[in-house]
Amino acid sequence: MKNSFLQPIRSYLVMAMTALFVMMAAVHTNAAPISSQLERQAAVKNIVIVHGAFADGSGFKALYKILSKKGYHVTIVQNPLTSLKDDVDATIRALDKQDGPTILVGHSWGGTVITEAGSHAKVAALVYIAAFMPDTGETTAQLAMSLPMAGESGILPPDEKGVVYFDKAKFHTGFAADLSKEEADFMAASQVPIFASCFGAPVTNAAWKTKPAYGIVATEDKALNPAIERNMYKRAGAQVTEIKGSHVIFISKANAVADVIIQAATRK
Repeated sequence: MKNSFLQPIRSYLVMAMTALFVMMAAVHTNAAPISSQLERQAAVKNIVIVHGAFADGSGFKALYKILSKKGYHVTIVQNPLTSLKDDVDATIRALDKQDGPTILVGHSWGGTVITEAGSHAKVAALVYIAAFMPDTGETTAQLAMSLPMAGESGILPPDEKGVVYFDKAKFHTGFAADLSKEEADFMAASQVPIFASCFGAPVTNAAWKTKPAYGIVATEDKALNPAIERNMYKRAGAQVTEIKGSHVIFISKANAVADVIIQAATRK
């Protein structure tokens, strides 16, 4: 009688313990991908930066120092600015050299470049700094002309060789108003012109449609209308940060720009 009385209790305990072990196994199984995901997020330590027109990679020195001190491996692409394909190829070569997931950053025209190059398997997220963000089939010129330019803008018509320069007389007010005149004058003297055909080349694959994107609006931008920046970022569903500064906020507000890049690196 005693054994028959205890049998249901033993059965219940066995069932309860079995259920508990099953639940623990399920939690362990489900936790593994989450753990792996967190490891992948923590592993995003590579940053590739792509400059825009009328400048080169040396302008990112302050940003490079900030990010490097925080443990990031930073690569700065030197674009030839001869065609969209040439600039994308230069960016892809830099991405190929990375040892894992990478945040791809573009400024101005560099935004068009990272939009095309961002489909690279190593790209974890995209960051646009006062940058163009075209859709598939769209050109940079279409976006640039979608709203009026500021009067301070010094983008000149193409010369007889199809090359576009930024007017040196307007470089300070139109491109780098929050830098010293001395620094802006040097940037104007060392500017890298761009072939006009770059602006007419359509994007064939907009990477922001499949990759997380972050957009920085330079609210005092005179080279690219901030309203155009907002329109592009909103259309793409990018996470937007507005920073008061000129077209070269990556110099004048390097810490604030670094914060957005780090946000992309730690969340995606």
